[in-house]
Amino acid sequence: MVLKALAIELYRAQQTVHALEDRLRSCSLNEQDDLRRKLQTARAERDQLRRLVEARKDPPPFRRTFQDRR
Repeated sequence: MVLKALAIELYRAQQTVHALEDRLRSCSLNEQDDLRRKLQTARAERDQLRRLVEARKDPPPFRRTFQDRR
């Protein structure tokens, strides 16, 4: 269940990044600095969530199943 919640948050973060990128393309010069800062923060959050999801998908290398121990 934790992986599903992380995936949903990652999707929302990706949507936020895309929306900010679209707004940045069509905004005036006065708004660009503010949007660039927001975009940088949103990308950092998205990347962190992406790393968390990838870490959850891969089992740690030190865990072994019972069959591997034979």
